[in-house]
Amino acid sequence: MSLKNPKQTKQLRRDLRQNMTEAEELLWQRIRNKKLCGVRVKRQYGLGPFILDFYIPKARLAIEIDGKIHLKKEQRERDLNKDTFLTENGIKVVRFTNEEVLNHIENVFAKLEAIINETLD
Repeated sequence: MSLKNPKQTKQLRRDLRQNMTEAEELLWQRIRNKKLCGVRVKRQYGLGPFILDFYIPKARLAIEIDGKIHLKKEQRERDLNKDTFLTENGIKVVRFTNEEVLNHIENVFAKLEAIINETLD
């Protein structure tokens, strides 16, 4: 299996891009077209067996937006496996809740800027 955007997940990635959550859509509008530190952001990007909500290749940063389903034990275990896989492959993971994105988008944007600037320095 290819590590980046494996063919097996192509249709699922396409479906996820077409059916983004409200929080994902709000964040996407703020970070698309190099609005975030001048870096390119990819959405619903496949890495290995996982699909990332957003990925910044230049900063090797995965951005995950977690809804209420992420509070369930099974999903927390999947998230831990995902984070471990990404970390082992040199990718930093930052997670925000839907509520953080919907209610505090400026704070989310500022935190992302700080992480990217620190990474690229």
